[in-house]
Amino acid sequence: MRDFTLKSYRSLLEAFQSAGYHFQTFEELMTAPVEGRSVVMRHDVDELAWNALKMAKLEHALGIRATYFFRVVKQSNVPEVIERIARMGHEVGYHYEDLALAEGDEGNAIESFKSNLAYFRGFYPVRSVCMHGSSTSRYDNRLLWKNHSLSEFGLVGEPYLSVDFDKVYYMTDTGYAWDGGKYATRDIVESPFELKFHTTQQVVECINAGQFPHHALILAHTLWTDSLFQWNYLHFREFLRNHVKLLAKNNRLVAKLYGKLVDAYWKK
Repeated sequence: MRDFTLKSYRSLLEAFQSAGYHFQTFEELMTAPVEGRSVVMRHDVDELAWNALKMAKLEHALGIRATYFFRVVKQSNVPEVIERIARMGHEVGYHYEDLALAEGDEGNAIESFKSNLAYFRGFYPVRSVCMHGSSTSRYDNRLLWKNHSLSEFGLVGEPYLSVDFDKVYYMTDTGYAWDGGKYATRDIVESPFELKFHTTQQVVECINAGQFPHHALILAHTLWTDSLFQWNYLHFREFLRNHVKLLAKNNRLVAKLYGKLVDAYWKK
């Protein structure tokens, strides 16, 4: 059975609903968290914005509100998609990478952040942001907050800075697998939870068995698709990229070449 399809994503959502979980946006988690079982579905729209719209439609049909963080690059920043997702009642946030784009210049980065935040507020009253990992950059975008605060911009939270992961279970599909953390550069959190999954079906079985944590923040990127052609392409691409990322961690030449390829991809 193919995983990371809209069909398997629907099975995940329905499992949570059947188990009595309440879906809330990230903003709601920060401002009015529910006491019972809850889950935040977070989507970092790094690319494939139209896939994000398909996921948003599926959630909307099930009465679920999710959170979508959009980047400024054209693979993510598609106005029609952002507008339609916001109209469905989903939360829209800014997936910022200003420090990396400014090559570490804090002054330029904060001005860029202000401008981009204002842009996305033209679609939705943005109150939350999330850093983009910028894995090939030496600059961690979270360092933007070293001399500034979220409240300074009317923001209530940033997932990697504002969530107590001792209490909220974090799960990400980085690397096109639920256990792809070894391929991550900055999409990493410290957590006492010892649950490990590889497939979505394993997650569903855990939920059905009543063994899944009561509070969770789940990152699902926009690579989920029912298109057989796109699914095969993305699996092959992610397989190659994951192995190159591992090599790049210990090989400067590979890291440099990989960085150039990534930069060219986002600038095309």
